[in-house]
Amino acid sequence: MSTGREIRLIEEYDGGWSAIDDGTGVASQGETRREALDNLDEAVELTKEEREADTDAPEPDAPWFEA
Repeated sequence: MSTGREIRLIEEYDGGWSAIDDGTGVASQGETRREALDNLDEAVELTKEEREADTDAPEPDAPWFEA
């Protein structure tokens, strides 16, 4: 069963992977493609729960979000 999600999967220079859900704008990473996708699924679910609860989404905790 397809959810119709569009996901970008990027191999990083250090060998890790980033996964981005284009529909929600949520991103995650992992050492393997599978780990990045699993982490993305978890992050998307947590974000949806927060949005449904009408609370603020958790602050990003990834190095590419640092100023």
